[in-house]
This record gives sequence, structure tokens and C-alpha cells, in this order.
Amino acid sequence: MRAQILFGRVFHARRRPVRHAFAYPVFFLRVPLSAMAGAGRGIFSVDRWNLLSLMSRDHGPRDGSPLEPWVRAQLASAGVRNADGEILLQAFPRVLGYVFNPIAIYYCHDRAGRLAAVLCEVSNTFGERHNYLLAHADGRAIGPRDWLRARKVFHVSPFCEVEGFYRFRFAGDAAGQLAHIDYHDRDGKLLATCIDGRAEAIGARSLARAFLGYPFLTAGVITRIHWQALRLWLRRVPFFSKPEPPLQETTR
Repeated sequence: MRAQILFGRVFHARRRPVRHAFAYPVFFLRVPLSAMAGAGRGIFSVDRWNLLSLMSRDHGPRDGSPLEPWVRAQLASAGVRNADGEILLQAFPRVLGYVFNPIAIYYCHDRAGRLAAVLCEVSNTFGERHNYLLAHADGRAIGPRDWLRARKVFHVSPFCEVEGFYRFRFAGDAAGQLAHIDYHDRDGKLLATCIDGRAEAIGARSLARAFLGYPFLTAGVITRIHWQALRLWLRRVPFFSKPEPPLQETTR
């Protein structure tokens, strides 16, 4: 698969103690790590400044080194042996040099092209990051209707405690991508979120559509996070202080 740009939306719905939901349009990239270095064209570059750019130093070890060896080391450390095929990175790009990725997702396939594992790279607004590695314990491929589960160990929102678990579902093909992430606390399902998009080849027309249609993508992501937080605070949703981040880099 070649590098693609996807146009879609982010959706978020809270159930308790007040109902609160929002959705907004976004675009994001889906890039094979094996071909990442050569994915740039026109106003989009890899590992150098451009109107739109994807930087290795924004992901993984954050030192600018190639991302594929880092992802494969995460898989090996967790005992995932069958994800020996292509790895696709889904992430927001830098726009005019700036980016904030609440979540970047690595789709790890086997040699037959089946989804074998997913590595979710989660960031909060405090500059902290944590990874959730998802795979079936028996090694079978991840299907589009499969739900995978991970214990919540990392602070993301001050309106949610660090407890409970996430449920994830992923569906994707050459035409698009969908990721569902639900959060459950001690009282059941609290949040439902998803990001989806329809894929286009990276070219002059799709890049122009992205840059001209979403020139403030990064600012919009950050502004919306704080605006929605303010709305929850004004509605007196309980506020929790930030705990220390987990010592381990990755949770499975």
C-alpha cells in the first residue's frame, strides 16, 4: 500500500454524569513505515519542514531514528511474533511545522496482509505519552468486528480517573480506515470515540485540499480539547488531578 491521506471526522460522546457529544472534520495520514522516507511530494515532506510534514521525531523514541525498528522491538518485547508484514502509521501531520497527536496508530500486519497487532501511541496535553499494544492472545488475525481490551493506566483527561479499561475496534482497507475506542470505568461504559476517514492517494490535489481546507488543523485539535474541557467544567463534571505517568513505556 502506498502512502495515503484520509479525510473524515473525529467523534466523541460522554454518557455520565452529563451527556456530552461532539464531532469535527479532520484529515490524517496513513503511511507504510517501509516506504516512509520516500512518501513526500509537493507541499508534503518527511523529516524536513514543509507546509505539511511527517517527522520521525514526533513518534516512537522521539529521536528522529527510523520508526519501523522501534515498532518491531515493541512487538517482540510483548511476545507478538506474527506481525512480520507491513506496518502502517496513522497520524496527523505537522501543519506549518506544528502538530499534536492525541493518538497515533500503528497497524501491524502479517506477511499475508492480515492485521496481527495494533500499537496505539497516546499523548496528553501535559507532554506525556504511553503506548497500548493490542493483539489476540492466541495469535489469530484481528478482524473488523473484533474488540480488543487494554487496562487504562495513563492520564488523558482530567474528567476521567485512571481506572477501568478501553475497548478497541479497527476496520480498514485501501479505501478507508475506522478506529473505535470506548472507555469503561467502574460503572460501565463512559466514553465512546471514533476516528474515520476515506483514503486518497497523496498527490497535488489531495494535499491542496488538506492544506487549504484545514490550515489550522493542529490549532483546531488543541483548541477543541480545551473548549470541550471548559464546557464539561462549566457543567460541573468532577475534575481529577493528574497522577504520575506509568513507569513502563507500553501496556499490553
